[in-house]
Amino acid sequence: MRHRKVGRKLGRSVKHRKALFSNMVQALIREERIVTTLAKAKEMRSIADRMVTLAKRGDLSARRLAAKRVKTPELLQKLFDEFPGRFEGREGGYTRVVRLGRRRGDGAEMAVLEYLAAEGEAPAEATETGAEE
Repeated sequence: MRHRKVGRKLGRSVKHRKALFSNMVQALIREERIVTTLAKAKEMRSIADRMVTLAKRGDLSARRLAAKRVKTPELLQKLFDEFPGRFEGREGGYTRVVRLGRRRGDGAEMAVLEYLAAEGEAPAEATETGAEE
């Protein structure tokens, strides 16, 4: 029984899953939109939101915690420079998951995971751009 167990295993070992999510969060920060499977998108949503929360906190401890997932210094700088101002008035829910339908090869449910636009900006269209599965 999986009572009180949180998170999806996605058919991977712990190391593989951590590396997968680290790579995906970096791609999401770089591109601000990625196309992936629905299960991965739903699991990544909490990690991506946590990164923005750490960026809004902005202290040294938060930067070190974010650096555990975001390995590239340029992406870490972008996260801590751009995202706090962008989500200033928002208390969570920084990402959106939009379903795309099924993938042709294996029938996996696909989705777009994207950061929301700032309050004054126009919303971006849900097209198949960014890092693909």
